[in-house]
Amino acid sequence: MKLLRRCQRILILSLLSLSVLAPLILVSHRLKTITSIGRREFIDDLWSMKRRDVEALNSVEQEAGESLKEPKPIVFEDKDFQSKQGINSLEFGSKPSKEQKDKWFEDGGEKKHSYKETGRHDSNLHGQSRGVRDVEKEIKYPQHNRSAAKRDKNAQIAQSRSVDYKVKEIKDQLIRAKAYLSFAPPGSTAHLMKELRQRVKELEHAVEEVTCDSDLPKSALQKMKNMESSLVKAGHAFPDCSAMSSKLRAMTENAEEQVRMQKKQTTYLLNLAARTTPKGFHCLSMRLTSEYFALQPSEKQLLEQQKLHDTKLYHYAVFSDNVLACAVVVNSTISSATEPEKIVFHLVTNSLNLPAMSMWFLLNPPGKATIEVLSMEDFKWLSTEYDLGWKMQNSSDPRFTSELNFLRFYLPNIFPSLDKVILLDHDVVVQKDLSGLWHVDMKGKVNAAVETCQDSEVSFLRMDMFINFSDPVIKNKFNNKACTWAFGMNLFDLRRWREENLTALYHKYLRLSNERPILKGGSLPLGWVTFYNQTTALERRWHVLGLGHDSTVLLDVIRKAAVIHFDGVRKPWLDIGFGEYKELWSKYMDFNNPYLQQCNIHG
Repeated sequence: MKLLRRCQRILILSLLSLSVLAPLILVSHRLKTITSIGRREFIDDLWSMKRRDVEALNSVEQEAGESLKEPKPIVFEDKDFQSKQGINSLEFGSKPSKEQKDKWFEDGGEKKHSYKETGRHDSNLHGQSRGVRDVEKEIKYPQHNRSAAKRDKNAQIAQSRSVDYKVKEIKDQLIRAKAYLSFAPPGSTAHLMKELRQRVKELEHAVEEVTCDSDLPKSALQKMKNMESSLVKAGHAFPDCSAMSSKLRAMTENAEEQVRMQKKQTTYLLNLAARTTPKGFHCLSMRLTSEYFALQPSEKQLLEQQKLHDTKLYHYAVFSDNVLACAVVVNSTISSATEPEKIVFHLVTNSLNLPAMSMWFLLNPPGKATIEVLSMEDFKWLSTEYDLGWKMQNSSDPRFTSELNFLRFYLPNIFPSLDKVILLDHDVVVQKDLSGLWHVDMKGKVNAAVETCQDSEVSFLRMDMFINFSDPVIKNKFNNKACTWAFGMNLFDLRRWREENLTALYHKYLRLSNERPILKGGSLPLGWVTFYNQTTALERRWHVLGLGHDSTVLLDVIRKAAVIHFDGVRKPWLDIGFGEYKELWSKYMDFNNPYLQQCNIHG
């Protein structure tokens, strides 16, 4: 009996032990299995990533070993665009060699040049120095010439995009797959080609317009794995890396050529848009002209004409054939002035636009300020006393042959009774009172202007970009490292100008440039040589440039500026103007004006 109870006790204890130990053994074995599988998958993922990186590095090394061509720069010819005569035929931002400069000036501008940014155009004054700019953003300046804001903005964009590596990897896979499909030797398997095409369709449908990983559908990751598997098969099927490299190189060059053609076409269309008068502007000019001729002679006189020759007042000159542009310059200057009654505007245009310009300001008088509108055809002395050498320039671009662009060199003759005058381009907006300019110490100089010789700014220019320093006359008289300055907002001491007889000096260099190629690009380099050692620098807050060709000008800089300049192809009154800057111009124009409404001109 005791033996039976002992056996029962042993059996019960054994069962209890089994019930405790068995689960532990089973769970331990299961965990070991799961860990093994996870480790294997993790190792496989690492191996896959490493293999892709190795393939990419090998591809780069192979391309380098076979002297793969770098992307070619965008090349334009002056004969392709008439708007690129002169200044526009020179490359910004890179210092040319002496041989290059000689060639530029010897071949009359027919040399091909590289452009690094989008082109820009200015039909008036300082914009001549920019030529065809980016096209929009644009291509012209090298990276080290961009503003700090542009670099910071690009860095932020690059940082935000760095996390979207899945989208980038999908696009890389698509490129590789299309390369294999394009390469496809005659003996390749139809099944593999069909599989690759199917994978391409799947991935293209998955990515579509997706730009960040968070927008990818859940099925995208599986499709990526499928594509990677197909690419591995293709890599084994097409082991000839040299042939594949040549094919990829050909595809790259073909794509680059298409990009060049697109940019060339875009540049052409931008310049065409910039040089074409909008329909609304033509309508406005015609309506104003017809109204002007319907007036009686006594009604055509502007008021307050007795102030036109008072040297104690602030005199501003604008040379333009654009009614609305002049209206904004006048409105912005007067609205920003603390003493508008001391302001006198002298608007100089041609006989064709004189009626429209006069009628506009008869209908929209400038408040307490005084204004007169002049026609350059009334300056009889201009053709009788001077040899108008600008008409001899070998260019059909009106920016380089327009009389209005060269009238600035005759300011003492146009205003013989004045001592000082501020010259404003018609594509500027005055944001602050300019009366302080009249008290600037000009240090006995003739011209006061903002300098453009800081290579960290988008307005950066060098004298040797537009002046041929290989010519002995130029080399002996000028320093190619001399600081350049901008037209667009300039204070001129007309008394000193007359004493120095700078108009005669201007004609000397004008005739010289017509005899041999020493200057390029219209009136800006002529201004540099004419006012050489006769220019004093203004603080940069007086004049900020670039709003017509560069969208990265800091808003803080713009707000602090006394004058902002839309130099470049993207004028604020054109559809191609930068939207973020248009309000700075349009707020000085009342677009509820009945004439603007009738001609469908809106801000």
